[in-house]
Formats: sequence, C-alpha cells, structure tokens
Amino acid sequence: MKKTRVRFAPSPTGALHIGGLRTALYNYLLARQTGGTMILRIEDTDQGRFVPGAEAYIAEALQWAGIQIDEGVGPGGPFGPYRQSERRSIYQEHAQQLINQGHAYYAFDSEDDLEAMRQRLKAAGADDQQYGVGTRLQMVNSLTLPPAEVASRLASGTPYVIRFKVPENKSVVVQDLIRGEVVVSSNQVDDKVLMKSDGMPTYHLANVVDDHLMQISHVIRGEEWLPSAPIHVLLYEAFGWTETMPRFAHLPLLLKPDGHGKLSKRDADQLGFPIFPLNWKDPRTGEVATGYREAGYLPEALINFLAFLGWNPGTEQEIFSMQELVKAFAIERIGKAGTRFDIHKAQWFNQHYLRSKSTQELSHWLLADLKNAGTIVSEEIAQQISDVLRDRITFPSDLFKLGRFFIERPLEYDQQVFSKKWNKDAVAVLSAFADSLPSVNPYTAEPIKATFEQTAANLGVKPGQVLQVLRVSVTGQASGPDLMKSMEILGRDETIERIRTCIRSTPLPG
Repeated sequence: MKKTRVRFAPSPTGALHIGGLRTALYNYLLARQTGGTMILRIEDTDQGRFVPGAEAYIAEALQWAGIQIDEGVGPGGPFGPYRQSERRSIYQEHAQQLINQGHAYYAFDSEDDLEAMRQRLKAAGADDQQYGVGTRLQMVNSLTLPPAEVASRLASGTPYVIRFKVPENKSVVVQDLIRGEVVVSSNQVDDKVLMKSDGMPTYHLANVVDDHLMQISHVIRGEEWLPSAPIHVLLYEAFGWTETMPRFAHLPLLLKPDGHGKLSKRDADQLGFPIFPLNWKDPRTGEVATGYREAGYLPEALINFLAFLGWNPGTEQEIFSMQELVKAFAIERIGKAGTRFDIHKAQWFNQHYLRSKSTQELSHWLLADLKNAGTIVSEEIAQQISDVLRDRITFPSDLFKLGRFFIERPLEYDQQVFSKKWNKDAVAVLSAFADSLPSVNPYTAEPIKATFEQTAANLGVKPGQVLQVLRVSVTGQASGPDLMKSMEILGRDETIERIRTCIRSTPLPG
C-alpha cells in the first residue's frame, strides 16, 4: 500500500486565509492518522504576485496552530527543493517531454490574436471562448506552422507559451474521495498553458510534476480546484503516471455566515471577525488585519472549530483535542455542500478551552494586561480575580476588561439601577452593612453574605431589593461575577470604603 504523503502548497501572495488553514489541518490529520508525512511546498511560480514576508507568515501560522511540518520548506527533505521557483529546470524538462511525445505544443499567439479568437467565438454564439480542440488549428502554434518556421521562431527568441494538447472526444474521470466519480468531456477542457512566456510553469504543470516526484498519495485542496482536476488527470495520463496518481479530495467552500456565497475578507471585515490566523500587515498598503491569535482565540479552539467546517465525526461529540481529531478524522465524512462560517460557534469553542485553563494560566494573561496598563498586583490576587471571572470570559482580554473594577474604584455608577432602586431603604441597609463588616470573621464570601442578609432582615428589607444596589456601590456595574466573592477579593477595608463613598456621593432622589 502506498505510504501516505500529503502536501500543503500555498502561494506566498499574502496572508494565509482561514480556509487555507483548514486545508492544511485536514492534510495534517490524515498524515498523522496513517503515520504518513506532512509536506510544506511553496508554490511561488507567479512572481508578479509574490509578497515579501508571506512565506514566513505561513510557516508561523502553521506552527501556532499546532500543524507540524515533517518535510519541505523549513525542515528540508529528500525531494527538494520545495519552492517551485527553484525547480524551473525540472518543469522545463517535463514540458519538453510532453512536446516530444505530441502531448503539448508551442503557441506564439499575441494578445491581439487571442482577443480576435474570443471575438470570433462570441460572434458565433459559442458558450466558451477558449483555446482548445475547436480553435487550436486556427491559431499561431506549432500545430499550424511549418516545422522550419517553428524552429526559426524559437531560435530568434519569439515569445511563446507551451500549451497542453487536450485529446478530443474523451471522457475524463476524476475519482474524488468526497464527491465520488466526476466525469467531464475533454472537449470542454481548454488547452491550458503549461509554461508561461517567462519560462515559469503554471499551477497545472508544476503541481502535477511535483506531486508525482514527491510521491504525494493524496491531494486535499479546496473546491475551487475541482474544475482543474480533469486537466490534471489528463496530464498524469500523458506522462504515463496513472498508476501513481494521487487520490483527490476537493473540500467544500467556506460560506458567508448567512450561507449565501463564498466567505471573503470583505465579509469578515464588515461583520467584525478575523479572516487570517495571525495579524497581517500588508507591505504595500500598510493596512493591518487582525488575526485570530491577536483577537484572543486559542489555537486549540480554532483548530476544533475549523475541523467541523465540512467534517463531522458522526457522533454528538463536539470537543476534540488535536489527538482526538487525528483518531476520529475520515475524509469520507467530509460533506460536499458548502459550510456556513459561524463565528459565534468559534467563540463558543474558545470559551470552552479558555475556561478549562488552570487558574494560574488565566492569571498570567491578566497580569500581563495589568502590567501593560501600568498596574501591578500580586499573583495571588490575580489568581483570585481570574478564578471568579472564569465562567464569564470568552477571550483572555476579558479578564482585564471584566476585572478592572477590582483594581480601580468606580468613578461613576450605573444610573439605570440607581434611578429605580436608590432610596432610603437601600441607603439604610448599605450603611448598616458597611458598619457590620469589621466584625465579619473570617472575611470570606459566606460570612459576608450571611451578614448582608441579616442586616437587611433587621431593617425589614428583603435582601433581593437592595442586592443590585450593593453591587453597583462596590463595582459601579449592574452585573458581574459573584458579588460576595468579589467583596472577599477586594478585602474588608476596600469594600467598606467603596460603599461609604457611594453613599456620600449619591444623593437620594427628590
């Protein structure tokens, strides 16, 4: 049985899209499940779209997400080089092989020639204006020019491309692990350019040659490449490589949150969520796009979320570690239909993983944010704050946002609460409660609660009638974490001072 060898082959034309990270993940899961090899190949043959820093960004994003590369750009390996720009001679050799065998030809058509062809086909009512079976013999190429003319043009440096000669009237069968058998007539496939006029290969030639030479067993890629699969199958046949042709799996599209149309960066920007794994600064415009890492998503949460964008385990289980995903993953359980990108589900996963962190881990995030804000507290206090806020956070930054009242006294109070509940009874209970706190021993949540309830009862007031007022007097907010535990963390003296300050500064209505 052929050993599993998969490749993630992005182009360094910008930041890695979140859909690309999902593609890398599925490749990685299959490799790990079968004891195979995960390869990183950089497809940089389109030098006009090359963006400095993109390759390093891709490598960092994969590392952050926990997708380990076994071979390729970075670790190296026996099938290098792994950047396509460094493999030009290999592609030229294979393109020449196809020409020699009659499977490809030189095309000298100018832009004007190509436009004239398209206009002729359009005027004739043709659905497709493509260079292929029906048009190749009316064009300027080595199929129509005398051999001496072809040789002369090549010798004189006349610009040309090399096109694949698609066979006529052939049923091209693509066996897809997700979609089953896909059959296309070769007459619908155009004669794709294999080598461009700058001597660089197109994706079609380069990826087929590289996948063969690198012994790739499975090609797992996005649905957008499905229309190109027939030309790739024909190339494998032309080279005589059908016995070693990899198995294809074309992943479903990631759709907008409303389910209509492919997810784009514009959609993500408009709806306020990231589209890239890490922050990306466009070197041309200087524009910075926030990444999932910087937005506060944990890598294990994002991976769990991405795994479910197209795949399901066939059970009710939703929380999977990377190791559990490796064990459960199956290409056959990836759906054909596009999958809706639900950022709220991503947040749900992040909540789960964040809230399951140890108190010490949570406190490290809080301490870092406090330090950046110029505030220093003890690790013990930071852990207490983190623990009481644990069930209310979605992102690490929430610890600082929600816990700021522990560090800073309220400068204002929730007026919506006070307009309804700030009255003589509330002031009487809060004043008496503050007077009682010095005798609370030990000063912990349960005795504090008992003292508050007893104080209210002594004054003939139900505790629930003034509990929210007490919260606002201590925190400034109408809602928050457990109030009694919060007062324990604040400490006796600070709690008393906050209550008395509130009473002094807030006059009774009327």
